[in-house]
Amino acid sequence: MKRSLTVLFLAAVALSTPASADSIFRSVDPLAARDEWGILHQIPATNPTDFERRRFTARLPYNLLSRRELVTDPAYVGALQVALQRNGYYCGPIDGVFSSDVVEAITRLQKNYSMRVTGNLTVPVRRALHLP
Repeated sequence: MKRSLTVLFLAAVALSTPASADSIFRSVDPLAARDEWGILHQIPATNPTDFERRRFTARLPYNLLSRRELVTDPAYVGALQVALQRNGYYCGPIDGVFSSDVVEAITRLQKNYSMRVTGNLTVPVRRALHLP
């Protein structure tokens, strides 16, 4: 009995939805990720730094580098910018450049986490952003 009610409910829902398969991929959300034809996608957009050459393939060797070496690595700075943007501290482009906008974002993060405010990429900042 319960199964037949479920089947009837699903049939009623299927009949009440539009028949066009194209309507599934259209949305009224203006901020949804779309391609050039206006079709929704779940794939996140790629950044130019996603294709930069990494110094190391593993995360562990990055822990041994100083902050001066890390801020010159475009791939690492791009990952830093993405992490800051994901947490709502950075709104600039993801270009792998350690700019004044990145310094301001790090400053805001340090202030919110009650860290010593320097604007530098320190170990506590890296820990807060889950970066190596």
